[in-house]
Amino acid sequence: MAGSKLLQDMRDVLQRRHYSIRTEQAYCEWVRRFVKFHHMKNRENFDPGEKKVEEFLTHLAVNLKVSPSTQNQAFSALLFLYRHVLQKPLQPSIQAQRAPERIRVPVVLTREETARVLSALSGVHQLFVKLLYGSGLRILECLRLRVHDIDFAMNSITVRDGKGQKDRVTTYPKSLTPILQEHLQRVRIIHERDIADGFGEVHLPHALARKYPAAAKKWGWQYVFPSKSRSRDPRTGVQRRHHLDPSPINKAIQQAAKLAGVTKALSAHTFRHSFATHLLQRGTDIRTIQALLGHKDVSTTMIYTHVLRQSGQGVVSPLDDLPAVDG
Repeated sequence: MAGSKLLQDMRDVLQRRHYSIRTEQAYCEWVRRFVKFHHMKNRENFDPGEKKVEEFLTHLAVNLKVSPSTQNQAFSALLFLYRHVLQKPLQPSIQAQRAPERIRVPVVLTREETARVLSALSGVHQLFVKLLYGSGLRILECLRLRVHDIDFAMNSITVRDGKGQKDRVTTYPKSLTPILQEHLQRVRIIHERDIADGFGEVHLPHALARKYPAAAKKWGWQYVFPSKSRSRDPRTGVQRRHHLDPSPINKAIQQAAKLAGVTKALSAHTFRHSFATHLLQRGTDIRTIQALLGHKDVSTTMIYTHVLRQSGQGVVSPLDDLPAVDG
């Protein structure tokens, strides 16, 4: 089958071009599904590329009814495959049926609900979710925070290689300083113990590991939320302490929502939505919120104005001003 050698070539190219391991896994999975869909046995089966890609993307939209973002990710993976692995760039003539756009209003907590859910959390999970809400971070952005990304003096957090591989600076909640500094003291003890045991290195982005070989053990580069145990890097086999896994955090949020009596379907991203909506309620300028969230286009940020409108803010229900009827 065309798959195994091709997927290894795909991984090699993705790694050389410094794509994240999550992108590598997602792209390789789409290529695997593409190969299986067309029953490909060798590389000659990939031609004509445009027709085969068009058929596969249409199948995703029509038969599997995937979301537009899922279809776009599959398309990006196949564009990468043909351009960088097969060395046969696709022509811009692909006319696949597009997945229908679904406009969904994000789940947002009230300020009172937010406080209840945060109170129902404890320990590292509570600190983590407070940072999500207090700074408007995505879950992976928070997981990937390094010690030197938090500036206590300037009350800011630098998000590095966020969505779209862009850096940005967002606000930092001063009220977290004592708890976070105490947390970092415990993290430093773990790091020093790792160094004493002959470990202590952390994964460095891109070519920094080659340019600054000693930086991997420096305190400032360590993860703010390290894993409880060391693990082997799937790419290099080097044993390191990675950051926390996102799955237990989302489970803790769901359990906290249940304890707090909140029936809304919550995830870590709900706190980013709530951060933006609550800033808007306080009168923060939409462009400022856009910059804090790292949105490329202000139209993405405008969804939170729709949230406020649809929640009925400032609009009195007609039921509430009906005239009273005697008898």
